[in-house]
Amino acid sequence: MVNIAVFASGSGTNFETILSHIEDGSLHVNCACLIADKENAYARVRAHNHGVEEFYFNPKGYDGKADYEAAILEVLKEKKVDLIVLSGYMRFIGHTLLSAYPNRIINLHPAYLPEFPGAHSIADAYEAKVAQTGVTVHFVDEGVDTGPIIRQERVAIDPSWDLETLESHVHAMEYDLFWQVIEQVAKSIEEEKE
Repeated sequence: MVNIAVFASGSGTNFETILSHIEDGSLHVNCACLIADKENAYARVRAHNHGVEEFYFNPKGYDGKADYEAAILEVLKEKKVDLIVLSGYMRFIGHTLLSAYPNRIINLHPAYLPEFPGAHSIADAYEAKVAQTGVTVHFVDEGVDTGPIIRQERVAIDPSWDLETLESHVHAMEYDLFWQVIEQVAKSIEEEKE
């Protein structure tokens, strides 16, 4: 079975969804650990509630990104992690992790890339008054939301929606899509291992 590590910075609602799919048997991976870069990230509480080991790494406690990622890499190796899943992780992935996990880091982005990259994509789509936005799951590379796209789905925007309503529709699509893509990527890793 493929071991995943989930990286999160915030409340971890997508992480919770991933865990529920693992627990109900629809997602065939093992969540080896959670990596958090914020001490008060609620995702850490969710990990504890589900019996998943969690690790907090303070980026300010290291001499730069390479040292920070090297410390994380030690844990990933110890836990025999095959796939890194970024779930609301608000930090750019550097060379240390990219070179250790080529095409083995996936990210969930709340827009239909290449539209609306960056940290405020739902608000950006809302303010642009576009007819639709979406959700993208992609492999991570050196750029910002530029890695090879694995799967995308569109979300049509009703002009009467406020920003909060749009956010809820985008998040619902994320919850539905992300675990399925993790399953798809994990299957291809399994096949490579055989």
